[in-house]
Amino acid sequence: MITVKIEDVLSSKGRIRVLKTILKYGAVNVNTIVRETGLSHKLVSKYINELHNAGLVWERRYGRLRIIEARQDDPRIIMLKMLLSEDSRGV
Repeated sequence: MITVKIEDVLSSKGRIRVLKTILKYGAVNVNTIVRETGLSHKLVSKYINELHNAGLVWERRYGRLRIIEARQDDPRIIMLKMLLSEDSRGV
């Protein structure tokens, strides 16, 4: 696994949108992330790989279907959930 700093994860608005969508649904299909964020499939896949390399999400594959889920037990995810939920409330 490649080490990715949390600052790098938060340095992209698109990556944050992908992470927010994953956190919103818990476990989510890549196509749903594409639809929710308005980003291209290629860009969403890139961001998912970066989040996976950071150890923030994991992926399950069922044939061609990819389900992405946040690592709920990771303290960084817990912190990011609190931070991003405050952001969505306008705090």
